[in-house]
Amino acid sequence: MGLISEVFLLPLAPARGSGWVIRQVLQEAERIYYDPATIRAELARLEEQLEAGQITEEEFDRQEDDLLDRLETATRTSAGTGDGTAQ
Repeated sequence: MGLISEVFLLPLAPARGSGWVIRQVLQEAERIYYDPATIRAELARLEEQLEAGQITEEEFDRQEDDLLDRLETATRTSAGTGDGTAQ
């Protein structure tokens, strides 16, 4: 961008900066959400809850299916990007 356009767009700088921050937060949240280590830890915690009687078998199955779907998405996506993030 040229100097003139930068001057005219200066009032929009806070909005552009906020948009950048929101994109960064979203990318980090997705990275954590689709991190295979995080998903495996959640699966282990879920199994512990089932063994302790804190959740039912049906609830375990439903949550396990959700976590396994996330893990499959993470594995498929990391194969495509090479960095383990879902983008």
